[in-house]
Amino acid sequence: MELTLLGTGAPDGLPRPACPCASCATAVGDDARAATALLVDGALLLDLTPGPAFAAARAGRSIAGVRQVLLSHPHDGPSVEFPAGLPAPVRVPDGRELSLISGHKVRAVALDSPGTGYEVTSPEGERLLYLPPGGSPAGPVGAKPYDMVLLDVAGRPDALARLRGAGAVAATTDVLAVHLDHDVPPGRELHRRLAAAGARAVPDGTTLVVGDYHAVPDLPRRTLVLGGARSGKSVEAERRLESFPDVLYVATGGTREGDADWAARVALHRERRPGSWRTAETCDLVPLLAADGPPLLIDCLSLWLTDAMDSVGAWDDATWSNGGSAALAARVDALVAALRATSRTVVAVSNEVGSGVVPATSSGRRFRDALGRLNAAAASECEQVVLVVAGQPLPLR
Repeated sequence: MELTLLGTGAPDGLPRPACPCASCATAVGDDARAATALLVDGALLLDLTPGPAFAAARAGRSIAGVRQVLLSHPHDGPSVEFPAGLPAPVRVPDGRELSLISGHKVRAVALDSPGTGYEVTSPEGERLLYLPPGGSPAGPVGAKPYDMVLLDVAGRPDALARLRGAGAVAATTDVLAVHLDHDVPPGRELHRRLAAAGARAVPDGTTLVVGDYHAVPDLPRRTLVLGGARSGKSVEAERRLESFPDVLYVATGGTREGDADWAARVALHRERRPGSWRTAETCDLVPLLAADGPPLLIDCLSLWLTDAMDSVGAWDDATWSNGGSAALAARVDALVAALRATSRTVVAVSNEVGSGVVPATSSGRRFRDALGRLNAAAASECEQVVLVVAGQPLPLR
């Protein structure tokens, strides 16, 4: 089954008309996108983009052979030209199945938002799933993995998580991000974010063969996200796992009686997490890393280190000199060894404190040095390391 993406953008396109934002200003060349529309084997058109005949011609295709035009959502963007000679576009009722003269079978998928998703099966048996902007399946989805899934990865990562949890998206599924809007930056940062979710984006006019596997991104199994205070490091870590189901969020900070500011910080983190995630408040990380299970988001290693230093009496100079240093080193070594051996997907967060003012106390300098060594050791065991500065992720590895 051959698929040509006549457009890959949001209904308003990218850049949006007259929008002054930075993302729209830099959306030029391959990063400029018309409203999403898909041409399947020259016979089926899913949604419409402005000037579909010209969009097809630019891609080296023709819409003259289209036998069915299906709409997935109300179109509120720029006016769409409807070329003469094409069948009238229709929306298919949820659950209805169509058999096209071309041999394709189409099933309408119910969504949790206005619109309709479409499952398309080729005469040879390849299967793709197309979801409209902001849409996620509302009912059961098949347990058999699709060959290709096209959806609003940036706007509805939970939809991708749901498909993964149901077995509809597997390691061999080519996940394409469409309906791309200006809330996700174009260029390399867009592709980096999508790759972390196991997805990719292609320019308008790209033709793909459904079932090709070579372009599916490899997901990093271990990632360390570093950053200073309020840098956006936790948001970056959460973003990396928001398209996966059953994530275990490991909070190492615990609770602090009478500290209203700490309670507000914890509440903010909880509100950001997807509802399907579970939370464990613990600093006992080694058993979690050793066990099989869903992905772990550990936030954060610096609070884990604080607890470890409390446990070995590292804040007292005498205790530190009389075995405390060795005890802490053993704990760090055990954690790093567990990170090396784990079979789970792990995203760990830690503070980067080595670039600030030198602490005035010996215990402060001790923590700064220990955290620097822990970060370096953990980074050596991670496939990806990211430093977040002013909300901007800078890949280090």
